[in-house]
Amino acid sequence: MEYQNITLSLPKQVLQRVKHIAIERQTSVSGLLARTLEELVRQEDSYAKARERHTTLLRNGTYLGTQGRITWRRADIHER
Repeated sequence: MEYQNITLSLPKQVLQRVKHIAIERQTSVSGLLARTLEELVRQEDSYAKARERHTTLLRNGTYLGTQGRITWRRADIHER
């Protein structure tokens, strides 16, 4: 994987906390951010795939075995 440097601006308090978290996890701030952003990308990709599957399902409909014919009435189904 090819890497590229970026400039990032964070509030000082946030950066101090991030540095402590990175130390606790025995990594660098860059490593911590890289893993966090990689996970974000994986989640977004997974969501996009799920959205596409569901959109396709809605577009194509669901097979109900009726061949488009309804042989019952609402009252028959909901008899009281």
